[in-house]
Parts: sequence; structure tokens; C-alpha cells
Amino acid sequence: MDCIRSPFKGVIHDFKARKSCYKHDWETAFKTGLRILAPTTYIFFASALPVIAFGAQLSKETDGSLSTVETLASTAICGIIHSIFGGQPLLILGVAEPTIIMYSYLYSFAKGRPDLGKDLFLAWAGWVCIWTAFLLILLAIFNACTIITKFTRIAGELFGMLIAILFIQEAIRGMVSEFEAPEAENSNSEKYNFQSLYLNGLLGVIFSFGLLFTALKSRGARSWRYGTGWFLSFIADYGVPLMVIAWSAMSFAVPGEVPTGVPRRLVSPLPWEPASLEHWTVMKDMGKVPPVHIVSAFLPAIMIAGLYFFDHSVASQLAQQKEFNLKKPSAYHYDILVLGITTLICGLIGLPPSNGVLPQSPMHTKSLAVLKKQIMRKKMVKGAKQCLEKQASKSTVYGRMQEIFAEMDFTSAPSADQDLKDLKDAVLKSEDGGNQGSKFDPEKHIEALLPVRVNEQRVTNLLQSVLVGVAILAMPIIKKIPTSVLWGYFAYMAIDSLPGNQFWERFLLLFIAPCRRYKVLEGAHASFVESVPFRTIAVFTLLQLVYLLICFGVTWIPIAGILFPLPFFLLISIRQHILPKFFQPLHLHELDASEYEEIPAGTYCRNHDIKEQVQSGDEEESDVELYSQEIFDELTTSRGELRLRSRSQRDDRHGQVHPEELDPETGMYR
Repeated sequence: MDCIRSPFKGVIHDFKARKSCYKHDWETAFKTGLRILAPTTYIFFASALPVIAFGAQLSKETDGSLSTVETLASTAICGIIHSIFGGQPLLILGVAEPTIIMYSYLYSFAKGRPDLGKDLFLAWAGWVCIWTAFLLILLAIFNACTIITKFTRIAGELFGMLIAILFIQEAIRGMVSEFEAPEAENSNSEKYNFQSLYLNGLLGVIFSFGLLFTALKSRGARSWRYGTGWFLSFIADYGVPLMVIAWSAMSFAVPGEVPTGVPRRLVSPLPWEPASLEHWTVMKDMGKVPPVHIVSAFLPAIMIAGLYFFDHSVASQLAQQKEFNLKKPSAYHYDILVLGITTLICGLIGLPPSNGVLPQSPMHTKSLAVLKKQIMRKKMVKGAKQCLEKQASKSTVYGRMQEIFAEMDFTSAPSADQDLKDLKDAVLKSEDGGNQGSKFDPEKHIEALLPVRVNEQRVTNLLQSVLVGVAILAMPIIKKIPTSVLWGYFAYMAIDSLPGNQFWERFLLLFIAPCRRYKVLEGAHASFVESVPFRTIAVFTLLQLVYLLICFGVTWIPIAGILFPLPFFLLISIRQHILPKFFQPLHLHELDASEYEEIPAGTYCRNHDIKEQVQSGDEEESDVELYSQEIFDELTTSRGELRLRSRSQRDDRHGQVHPEELDPETGMYR
């Protein structure tokens, strides 16, 4: 109630907090120089590819009323507005799968109404966006973001699983359609004879599974045994778009005897053609929408507003995880206000709205963390070496590094000293003497012991949004992508989102034979595996599975499927009032934890291993940088959530994993 009684409180607080660091958001990026282009291109490809795929799906679902041109335009416009006027610049905006689903339902409803039809679909969708914007602005004004913590892991992971299932469903539908004539075409045409359709389908299977397999392999390139550091990093960061380009290029290598139109390619009007220009003037048709449908647009607007509020806030949360050690304040309330404004703009110009997206938002933060570390490391190494050349004491060397860190991190000396505690110990211990292995090496020790910092600025978000807008002009090239490659990309997005989803991990755990469950404890595993009885895990997981199937079933209901976000809102009450009656509080806390806590395999500790390699001094600089990025990959789930590593909670579990190490007489470990 206090939130309702204090309207604008959150928005004003967020605005004032971000205003104080707005100038610095730009200065930081310009001081970085050309290095800022690396995370910019990385996040551009991560944003553009899904938007292109969603555009193909949207064109198919709306009979061409909207296409890839509109999804790219929305992503670019909303991204530019948010990067300049938004609160949290680390948040990446884009047209996402929930928007495609909602617009598919809106089109189905409009097409079936004689007083709307295809001609007034975008005008009616514009009214839906107006109502949605109104509701989002109200949510921002009355501080609704204070309840975002009520959406716990159970809601986020079920929503992620539903999206993954819908991706797989779209990939399967797309593959099946490769064996059929397009709905808008004459199936009796000569070019759609059995031989052509069969050949198109077979090539589609090859391209889809080829893209899926190679994209998944390229994502793990940093862990490959062969190849140099820069090459493996390049493949890991840009492998997926490279595979899309490679398989699209291979589609032109088919024999000349293959009929025209095989394989089938992306269908979309060019941005300068009339079909792409009509929606910009949709406002003139909004007055033609019957009043009853203007009012009825409020119902889907409720669902879309709730969906955007949830999706946008969760994406913002994961972009600002506390493990990233961000120094600048969040702006949840203000960002929802900006989202309402961008939704309104999109509706008035006939574009599908954009909102915060996963995993691109935390991916953006992670890429800037790597960049910030490289810049800090370079300056601190330079300062330390200058002191060592003058034969200064180790205390002086550390003092110089602390001074550089405090200056770049915009923090006080005591705070910097606390953050650099491990580095300080390494430097001062080397001053006390000891063996040769403890000798301080600026390059190795700083790389290993420098805390995580993020280059918080607005330029990467702005530039990648501009690049998405420029990509619209490349539509003649984008149209060369085979549709089967896009279906493979949908499958890739689904499969790539599963690791790190605890519901999926618990679901797989149900299929492990009891006699082989110790294998799970031998590898890295989530903490709940040790702290929660298997029976409780199984019951909780099966309840989630039933609820997921209900949510998926709602999406199949004609027209009423637009209510599919409703079950996720109901999860707030179910989690707070019903689940505690069936599960112990401790077990429920573990299974629905706010953070991803993981116990590494055995007694192996990555941090100690880093220090041992640092002391040995036999690594090349490029390999050290690669190793740092590989650690970021290992400690990050597919949705961008950081894994928290902890020690095993029960010593007796060690005996289950390695019973041969127990002394049968004393019961102690040998």
C-alpha cells in the first residue's frame, strides 16, 4: 500500500540516481577507445540473429503483415531510445518470442473479425500497444517493481522452459513446412511438384541439423584442446553467426539441375518497398477501428503489460547481478516508464514492441566485464613494472597498483584495499622471501587476482542498436538465408537455453538409476542435490512439469491462448501460500533459490589451480586472457546467470562417491 500512496517515488529516485552518473556513462566509453568495438560487435550479432529469425516466424504467422524489416526496425529504434534515455544501459532491448506469440494471437483474432480483418490488424494492434503503454506507465508510477522479487526461480525457469518448448515447436513446424507448398502459393504449380518439395525438405533437414550441430560445437570453442587463444575466443564469440553465414553460403553450392526456389529462402519485402512502408502511417487507420474493439484491446494489453513487466525486469536483474560488482545504481521503475513510452511509439508506427531480452542482457554485461578487466590489467601491470624497474619495495608496488585501481574504479582507497586483498597478500608475501615460486609476477598475479569490474557505459548499447538499424539496409543479403537454416537456429536457441536451468537438470535427474546417482556427485552439481532428499526433488519437479504442461496447453487454445502469461502470474500466490504447506521451508528454499549455487567436482578448486599456474609462470599472455574468458563461460549459465561455487555441504557424501577411501574400522577417511 505504501507504494500506491507514494506515486512517482521510485521513478524520481531512479532518475536522480542515474542522472548523477549520466555524463560518466559516455566519458567512460570514449576513454576506452577502439576496444569498445569488440563487445559492440559481439552483442550486435547476439541481438540481430534472433530478431531476424523472429521476423521470419512473425511473417509466417501474420501472412506477411509484419516481417523481418519490422522486427529489426523495432529493435533498433527501441534500443537507441533506451541507450540514450534509459536508466540501465547494460539492458539490451529486442523483439522476443513472447511478442511474436502475442502478435500471432492478435492477428488470429483480427483476421476472424469482418469489421477488422487483415487491413485493420496493425491499427487494432496499435490500440493494444496504447493500452499496454498506459498500464506499464501506471506500474512505473505506482512503484510496482518492488514486487519483482515475488517472481522467484520457479516462475523464471518455467517461463524459460516454455519458450524453449515453443522454439522447438516452431523448428519442427518449420521443418515440416519445407516438405509442403507455402500456404500463400498455388500448391498445383509446377515448381511445387512432389520431386521439388521432397528435395527441398531433404536439403532443409541437412541445413537445419548442420547449423544446429556446428553452432552448439562452436559455443564451446574455448574448451577445445587445439588452436591458439585468439582463434578459440573468436570462434566462441562469433561462431554462431559464422555458422549461419557458412550454411547459407553452402546452400548456393547445390547442383544447377535443382529446380528454382530450392532450397526455400527467407521471404520479406525490402525496406523501401510499399509493403514495408505502409505500417509507418498506421495512425491514420486507428480511427477506423470500431469502438468496441478499441475497448476489447484492453484485455490483451493486460497480458502483454504483465508479460513485458516480468520479462523486462528479470532481464534487467540478470544484467545487474551482484557478482558483477556494478558501481552505478539500478533503475527498475524508470526503465519500466521508458518501456511504456517505447511501446507507445512502436504501436503508433505499426511495429511490434521491444523489451529487455535474455540472454543478451547478461551477455552484454559479461563482455564488458572482460573488457574492463583487460583495460585495468594493462594499466596496473604497466604501473607495477615501472616501480619494479626502479627497484621499489613491494609495498610501494602494491600502493601504485591500488592507486590505479581506485582511480579507474572511482572508489576510495580503503574500499580499493578491501577489493584487492588477495592481490595485496600475493605482493607482500613475495617481499617476505620464500621460494622462487612465490615471486611476484605483475602480469600473472594481476590477471588471476583482479576482482570483477564492468565497463558501465552507454556507447556499446547505442552502437549495436545503430548496427541493427543498418542491417535493415542489408535485407537483400539477409533474404538469401535459407528458411531451413533459421529453423535450425530456433532449435539451437532452445537447446542452448537448457544448461543452467535447474528445472531441466532436476528433470534429467529423474531418469538416472538409483545405483548411478553417485555419478552426479562426482561432477559439478547444484547444491540442492546434496541438501534435499531425492523424493522431495522428484515431487517438486513433477509438480513443475504438470504446471508447465498446463501453460503449454493454454498456448494451443484458439484466441484464448493470449492468456498464456496468466498462469505465471498465479505462481506468485502458489509459491507463497500453497507450496509451503507441502514442502519444508529449507527444502523449498534450496529448490527455489534466488541464486544458482553449484558445488564443483570433488575437492577440485579452480581458484587454487589458477594460482598454481600463475606461480609456475609457463603460460603465454594470450592463453591467460583466454583462460579468464573460459572461466566466465564456465561460471555463467545459458541465460546469463552466474553460478556460485561452494564447498560440499556434507562430508559424508564423499564416502558415497569414493567408498574405497573409508577405513572400515574407524569410519575415517584414509
